Amino acid sequence: MRINVTKSSMPSYEEYCEEIKSIWESVHLTNMGPIHNRLLGQVKDYLKVDNIEFFVNGHLALYCALKAMDLKGEIITTPFTFASTTNAIVQAGCKPVFCDIKEDYTIDENKIESLITDKTVAIIGVHVYGNICNVEKIQEIADRHGLKVIYDAAHAFGVEYKGKGIGSYGDASMFSFHATKVFHTIEGGCVTFKDDAFREKLTLQRNFGVHGEELECFGTNAKMNEFQAAMGICNLRHIDEELALRKAVFERYVERLSGKDGLTLLKVRDGIKQNYAYFPVLLDKEKFGINRDELCVKLAEEGIFARKYFYPLVSENKEFGEDLADKTPIAKDISRNIVCLPMYAHLALEDVDRICDVVCGL
Repeated sequence: MRINVTKSSMPSYEEYCEEIKSIWESVHLTNMGPIHNRLLGQVKDYLKVDNIEFFVNGHLALYCALKAMDLKGEIITTPFTFASTTNAIVQAGCKPVFCDIKEDYTIDENKIESLITDKTVAIIGVHVYGNICNVEKIQEIADRHGLKVIYDAAHAFGVEYKGKGIGSYGDASMFSFHATKVFHTIEGGCVTFKDDAFREKLTLQRNFGVHGEELECFGTNAKMNEFQAAMGICNLRHIDEELALRKAVFERYVERLSGKDGLTLLKVRDGIKQNYAYFPVLLDKEKFGINRDELCVKLAEEGIFARKYFYPLVSENKEFGEDLADKTPIAKDISRNIVCLPMYAHLALEDVDRICDVVCGL
């Protein structure tokens, strides 16, 4: 039986149909309808944030946040992320400057300051695999240099740090509600933000730059529709069950793979409430016996499909005109040796054992 790296969680067909019934009564399909607004309040409470706005997907959420901040210049960020992060920076008219990462796979805050120039306008950290950046140190650096702080929190829905929702740190954070995430609206995303005055600029970007009859600026179309929101309403009802199931899968992996020579498991920072979004393992070929790519082949032969996540580095995009990966050697090394094993709520524990049997038998 094939085991994919992820599998979307869904409510029952009947539950979703019940939730969308009202759409036929209201005929309100998009443009911040009643289901959208109900979900907005629920997610705001769940994430423990002061301000939030929804978007059609996480990528446009990040892009609109950057455009709304009217940033022009260099943004220090990490190359160890999905392409969306860097694409949004470039599409918003800024230049990414890549900072290396540390052993927890997040941006190395101790290397940020050396990259700051008179062109630097912001820092974008990425919370990776549900593990979070050093938010205190990054904020201290940003305050000292007058920089904005934005977080790509696509992996961090529901994560808390010292009792606070992770989306309450920095000037703004983007969360992804893509179908493969811990919580999803099929496609979707949100921006959480500190300053309520930011809302007007943010929502202008989401709606073509149109306010009433006025064209205030250039914008795009990034509104979440009612069918997406209805899926979110259903999925949020089951989020505690989702996380409990993910935790059981995560803990079985830890039980089976801890101490295996040549494998390093995810190191989660103290003070974090996890969301068990991913299960990455870092391979040391000399100790493990085979490399990451060979492990993926061995797993695939058994019908198990892992993911080289993140590979290649976004700094290796040919559009940059040069290979920037050597400037971030730790990120480069990790990207070539890390793999995410299958991880989702309804992954049976016997299937986790099947995966671990393959890994431990090599």
